[in-house]
Amino acid sequence: MSDRFARSSWPVALRKTTGPPTSELREPQALPVIFLVGPTAVGKSRVAIPVAQALETEILTADSTQVYRGMDIGTDKPPLEDRGGVPHRLIDLVAPDEPFNTGRYRQAALKEIARLHAQGRVPVVVGGTGLYVRALAYGLWEGPTADWSLRRELEEEEVAHGEGHLWRRLSEMDAPLARTLHPRDRNKIVRALEVAMRTGVPLSEWHQRHRFSDRPFPVVMIGLTMDRAALYRRIDTRVLREIDDGLVGETRELLAQGFDETLGSMKALGYRQMTGYLKGRYGWEEAVRRLQRDTRHFAKRQLTWFRGDPTVHWITSDEGESLEQIAQRVLEHLTVLGIAEPASAGGFRSWSVHREGARFGAPGVGGCNRAEERSQGIA
Repeated sequence: MSDRFARSSWPVALRKTTGPPTSELREPQALPVIFLVGPTAVGKSRVAIPVAQALETEILTADSTQVYRGMDIGTDKPPLEDRGGVPHRLIDLVAPDEPFNTGRYRQAALKEIARLHAQGRVPVVVGGTGLYVRALAYGLWEGPTADWSLRRELEEEEVAHGEGHLWRRLSEMDAPLARTLHPRDRNKIVRALEVAMRTGVPLSEWHQRHRFSDRPFPVVMIGLTMDRAALYRRIDTRVLREIDDGLVGETRELLAQGFDETLGSMKALGYRQMTGYLKGRYGWEEAVRRLQRDTRHFAKRQLTWFRGDPTVHWITSDEGESLEQIAQRVLEHLTVLGIAEPASAGGFRSWSVHREGARFGAPGVGGCNRAEERSQGIA
């Protein structure tokens, strides 16, 4: 088996084999977690569905906006009918005004991973929130406790010097991290400045020092990308599709429910731009232009973030390549790693799912059967 990519980074129990995986590798503690990452609009969520179907597993979402209930169109949550019968976890967890952070996400995700591993299944984590992915794959560095007095001083400094001041200051103190943040991402910028000022070490360096120190499972990191011009065309098209699907109405309804634009959830792409339009700050064409522009900038920051991880195996797709073809390439790579194997009738299957009753959807396995999944809104 040609396995140059990942054997050196896998634990001994996983890399010592050169043939079919042994029973030792099927023990829950030895099972890996597959991460499918990349920029927005590259097709991660939709490619993940046939991959999860082939591996008979579930999708765990790593998206900091999809955790909010009632925010569906702007976060591009796959509709239930488009999920191919694959359970999607870690979405619709909290209300838009409920605090949610990386620590809470990691705690919830680890529970889902433990459940799937106990069933002998390999989870597929899909998303573009780099901090969620990094915390889950490599551990979370908690850092110093919040200094609320310092945070207030920084907030006042931003008001006094104008929007973007703190981001520019962060660029001088921690340029690698600043390149991954939007100048309006106030919470993350303030936290990064707080850590750098209190510890004397940039937050990006703390993350680098901490990396791999808390790795509870083997990680298979796969990145999807494509030609930038093609990606930007896809982003522009997706923005128009979300508008056709009712993004303005969804934003109007959230505002009517009392979810103020100052909430972190309402500053997400789509909702921020549509709120500005609804409040009369600019016209319709300008709202669309801003959303397309800001989404392209966001995709660029995501690529910068994920390219900083040397363990990512990148798959570059062509603009005319179908999602099924891309999924096939992902599965071929997983076959090289010994995670998937060609099935006798064609396609692929997971080597982790061989025991009786372990296939997802079987009653009593995976926490719920198909009828229960429909009733819970997860299938």
